[in-house]
Amino acid sequence: MGAMIRAMRWRFDPLSLAWAVALFVLLVLLATVGARWGWVRSFFGDVLAVVWVYFVFKTAIGARVLPLAVAALCVGCAVELGQYLASVWHLRISNRALRIVLGSTADWWDVLAYVFGFAAVLALEGLRGAFSAFKAARPRASAP
Repeated sequence: MGAMIRAMRWRFDPLSLAWAVALFVLLVLLATVGARWGWVRSFFGDVLAVVWVYFVFKTAIGARVLPLAVAALCVGCAVELGQYLASVWHLRISNRALRIVLGSTADWWDVLAYVFGFAAVLALEGLRGAFSAFKAARPRASAP
């Protein structure tokens, strides 16, 4: 694990930033327009939240996919742990916007959604890698 952390480097990836911004807009739309969509909004929103955190990390940190995806999953689980501890200690976030972003009740389904988000990141990056390898291996036509 220490070698993976040492392999991380600061960098700026504009494509990852574009994905992070697009996912953020989608998350805001889900939280506002999709507020009445019930479990679709909450479960899919939690899946997308982990993917969004991954792209935020990827924007600034040059590292392999797995460590960044695990870090994004850990952020989601930390938020869920915070919700659980807040309920045990009878704490309440007074700011409505922050309460919407962080949530207010701990739920195991949220953790499952975070795991789905983690799996989605691995699948997306795997597909992207496979597509890049396919594109690089394709024979190119030569000019006569």
